[in-house]
Amino acid sequence: MASNDRENKVVPEQIILEVNDLQKYYPIQRGVFRSTVGYVRAVDGVSFSVRAGETLGLVGESGCGKTTTGRCIIHLEKPTGGELFFYKDGVKTAINQKSIRNLRRDLQFIFQDPYSSLNPRMKIEQIVAEPLITHGVKNKTELRDRVVELLSAVGLSGDHLRRYPHEFSGGQRQRVGIARALALNPQLVICDEPVSALDVSVQAQVINLLQDLQEQYGLTYLFIAHDLSVVYHICNRIAVMYLGRIVELAEVDELFANPRHPYTEALFSAIPLPDPDNQLEQIILEGDVPSPVDPPKGCSFHPRCRYAQPICGQEQPVLRATCGEGNHLVACHFEDKLALRGIKIA
Repeated sequence: MASNDRENKVVPEQIILEVNDLQKYYPIQRGVFRSTVGYVRAVDGVSFSVRAGETLGLVGESGCGKTTTGRCIIHLEKPTGGELFFYKDGVKTAINQKSIRNLRRDLQFIFQDPYSSLNPRMKIEQIVAEPLITHGVKNKTELRDRVVELLSAVGLSGDHLRRYPHEFSGGQRQRVGIARALALNPQLVICDEPVSALDVSVQAQVINLLQDLQEQYGLTYLFIAHDLSVVYHICNRIAVMYLGRIVELAEVDELFANPRHPYTEALFSAIPLPDPDNQLEQIILEGDVPSPVDPPKGCSFHPRCRYAQPICGQEQPVLRATCGEGNHLVACHFEDKLALRGIKIA
């Protein structure tokens, strides 16, 4: 199919983002002439889709490639390979260097650190108004009214317009970041661990705010996190990443009740639960996470997997529907033979 035909093909409206075999490799350069001697495979063949109006969680331990995946989608990082498509009004558009500027209105990003993501030399009014100005809004009255509206939507007031970021708490700064992300009325917002840098008492407030805004503005979220308890409460589906790949993807209730990948089971066993009768025996994974410079042959998790068999070190499993169920995908050779333990969160 020709490039233009592929980009303009009409598709089902329920899909808003499609990621196909996304790759991001960082070259390792050494010597006087900076010769490339290898690559860090930060994202190594990630594929998934996001439905309009849902929240898809992307979880995994630090360094697994979650944030890099999000940054590649919005082209804050240039992908090494793969295809990205955004759907609007049933029309499919490739996300690339040429199209990304026109797609900025529909694709926005909430950063993890509310302290470094806001320019300390700019007032809050300037920060929130910046994307509006960039995209052609020049009328000062219109700008002021829109900024006040956005601040009100995230729980701040017009009295904060003339203040600088250092005058706010971490939770308030993150609200400013959320207001900035909503300025252009986006359809998809990528949330990169938006509560991990906040106090526990503030995290619930920001999560509730994101849910309220989703309902109010009809937003779709790609929610990147490592805290499974948070992900359980905000997400509709969850994709579990390990060493640059997705190893399991399912509806949130199905995943928690019936994990099919050993890594997912190990993650669940580390969740602290208030009910002492509902505790899982914690699974201690042996060894360290393999290096993305030289990932192991076969299944990337097999050096730490207590269920590993010889085939696991020889053949890489494909992410496929488990036991014929199309909504639950897993990359494991023995997913239909393992009796893994789920978890119940009240």
